[in-house]
Amino acid sequence: MAVDEATQTSGAPELAAGKLHTKEEATNAGKGDAKDATQSAWSVESVLAEITPGYAENTDSPLPFFHLLERLKTTRRAGWCRFGIHDCESISDHMYRMSIITMMAPSSISATLDILRCCQMALIHDMAEALVGDLTPVDPVSKEEKSRRESTTMDYICTNLLGKFNNGFNGKNVRALWQEYEDSKTKESIFVHDVDKIELLLQMVEYERSKKCEMDLGEFTWVAEKIQSEEVKGWAVQVFKERKQLWKEAGKTPTWRADTEPKDEA
Repeated sequence: MAVDEATQTSGAPELAAGKLHTKEEATNAGKGDAKDATQSAWSVESVLAEITPGYAENTDSPLPFFHLLERLKTTRRAGWCRFGIHDCESISDHMYRMSIITMMAPSSISATLDILRCCQMALIHDMAEALVGDLTPVDPVSKEEKSRRESTTMDYICTNLLGKFNNGFNGKNVRALWQEYEDSKTKESIFVHDVDKIELLLQMVEYERSKKCEMDLGEFTWVAEKIQSEEVKGWAVQVFKERKQLWKEAGKTPTWRADTEPKDEA
């Protein structure tokens, strides 16, 4: 699932585009990825070799790029698959709500940021997962290797698929936005990282609600500790209060990580 470490999906290179993948498929793909990690170096070319039909490269049309984006719509986020949520969100689902959340930035944030750039960044930040997959910390891939795979994938997308469209302007812009998010140095990128985290927390509570509190996703609550802006921290507190009330009404006690449980009001 790019919430920094908590939410990448694994094994997309082995998964066919055009359908949403089951937990079993995601698990088997992850095993295949582990084998590949030890026996041969991952490459964009090795992933493309499994995709039929392939994407036309070095054309002046954006259509091949448009077709590649389908993989973001049909690949589920493996962090949820690990919990047996078979109908979980896709990578595109996650990025779409993130983009809308950036548009809801309160004036205390929007007055100091380029919100349009934040919205674009939210829609692009996980684009490499179209070929790399949504790698999680449980996958046998180091952070350095994950970064290499994603960087080379974005180079392929922005050069081979978009390099000759509109004189390469759009591809360069996409590549720059993705890199800005990865570097996480600008105020815009830091805010989008916060939005990535609050979107995860929202989805966490929504899955618990849909499962009638039969599923405890509390291991993801630690993500709130990584949020930097006070405004988004405030949203996280609200989400956690909703969660606490949800479980209280179910007559159950959920787990919490990193001292994130809201304190009872006096």
